[in-house]
Amino acid sequence: MYKIGIDVGGTFTDFVVAGEGEQPRFFKTQSTPDDPSIGVMTGLQEAAAAYGLGLDRLLGETDLVIHGSTVATNTLVERKGAKVGLITTDGFRDLLEMREGLKEDRYNLRMTPVEPLAARYLRVGIPERIRVNGLVERPLDEDALVESLERLVQDGAEALAVCFLFSYLNPSHERQAWELIRRRFPDMYTSLSHEVIPQIKEFDRLSTTVINSYVGPVFSRYLANLGQRFEAYPQLEDVLIMQSNGGVAPIADSGRMAVRAILSGPAGGVSAAAYLGQLLDEPRVIAFDMGGTSTDISLIENGFPHVANEKFEAGWKIAAPMIDIHTLGAGGGSIARVGDGGILHVGPDSAGAEPGPACYGKGGVNPTVTDASLVLGYLDAANFLGGRAGLDRNSAEKALAEHVGTPLGLSNVESAFGVFKVVCTSIAEGIRLMSVQRGVDPREFTMMGFGGASGLHAAEVARQLQVEKVYIPASAPVLSAYGMLNTDIKYDFFRSYPVSLDRLELDELRVILAELAAQGRDKLLAQGISSDAVEISYSADMRYLDQIYEVTVPLPVPTPTPTRIP
Repeated sequence: MYKIGIDVGGTFTDFVVAGEGEQPRFFKTQSTPDDPSIGVMTGLQEAAAAYGLGLDRLLGETDLVIHGSTVATNTLVERKGAKVGLITTDGFRDLLEMREGLKEDRYNLRMTPVEPLAARYLRVGIPERIRVNGLVERPLDEDALVESLERLVQDGAEALAVCFLFSYLNPSHERQAWELIRRRFPDMYTSLSHEVIPQIKEFDRLSTTVINSYVGPVFSRYLANLGQRFEAYPQLEDVLIMQSNGGVAPIADSGRMAVRAILSGPAGGVSAAAYLGQLLDEPRVIAFDMGGTSTDISLIENGFPHVANEKFEAGWKIAAPMIDIHTLGAGGGSIARVGDGGILHVGPDSAGAEPGPACYGKGGVNPTVTDASLVLGYLDAANFLGGRAGLDRNSAEKALAEHVGTPLGLSNVESAFGVFKVVCTSIAEGIRLMSVQRGVDPREFTMMGFGGASGLHAAEVARQLQVEKVYIPASAPVLSAYGMLNTDIKYDFFRSYPVSLDRLELDELRVILAELAAQGRDKLLAQGISSDAVEISYSADMRYLDQIYEVTVPLPVPTPTPTRIP
């Protein structure tokens, strides 16, 4: 039987096929942005041909498919999500726009406010109120909710986000709202904040819930299309989807909680880098993933990647556990241009898969990092994608000459080397800033390069950072897909319990942790995981008095209350 890992990137789709008792084999094909599942099936056909099999036979002999994708990420970044209607507590409809009273870059006076993912005419306040102690102050006004629902749908809402105050303490009003929505609009994609992120902080919960409804319809449709392509193979009924936290989850859960797959693709590569670092006895690793569209940077310490409980993507806050990945607009397809004052810039805009770099011969006319690598001789024009594609050096030279060489008075080789140095410097600076902000020195780390373009740039980036050791795994071009085959089914369950340590009731805490553990265990057992294979870990987000940022602290396994002997 075979196991297949699939990573759909912005430029290429990667595959790792592992057969029992065989070395894994790696495949790569160009992505199809309009419908990523087309590229997935094309790549699977190519993989089947490499094994001397038909596609039906390969999939018929496959018992596990794990899939990571940038579909959710791109939907958010490119602002191509659903038209979201927001239902919240009366008087709080503008919280989404007011945010926390702060901009993402709070000291940038010229920063343009981010456009809300739910327009104001699609945001409604419903009379209801639950107090800070979880008791109902004012019942939900169902008539007002029904009237607002009708108006939202008439105004074009394609998805709904429901976020009432203190629903994390008492979700009864959100459940009432869901029953009304389900009866009137059963096909409407709806996110309930107490399900998406049942924890304190209104804006964090609101932002994350709205993002879930914004990307959910697009992502769930893509997953449904993908699932349909595997319907003929009953053993693949539960295709697993890579999650931002480094674990995997079934298609149904991933479609319903799309926000947890925002970093689906890159998370697989970081998980693999951590795994390889443990094998190499390298506990401190800089994971350097450079693909066709962007570069993703992560720090790994003590064999495990850093995990963030909140992160900004496209200007919006996501308050859910995810691997801490810093993305730079620097990839093989990043476009080089000369700006005002004769300064050479590379990225963040990318030629992507369509039309791609000039050397692809698909209509691209702008010079990219890949074109520069070809002109420098770092790429073999006749052996691209394992010999399945050729590169046009003349087109690369023409694009560099027109957009870089002529404006700066440089030869083609000088232009190409300038592009190479600029992109490496941008990446090195991004790594330096990310590591220093977290209080670590990059010189004390080992770099692990992966992704299609990292092997061409890792040495120069490491040289600028004074990193002494660089690993490029054999599976580097497809490491994200490889990592998906080395991860676990994983869920995060959380609940707010705001209390100071001097007032903490240990018995209450034990009950909460036991309930969360039971949720996770039941979820895994329902998916056929044996009880012996279930592992549970506990942590608490804690902070000092009067501070606003939490630190995640591991907790010991809770023990039962000791029995007193009379």
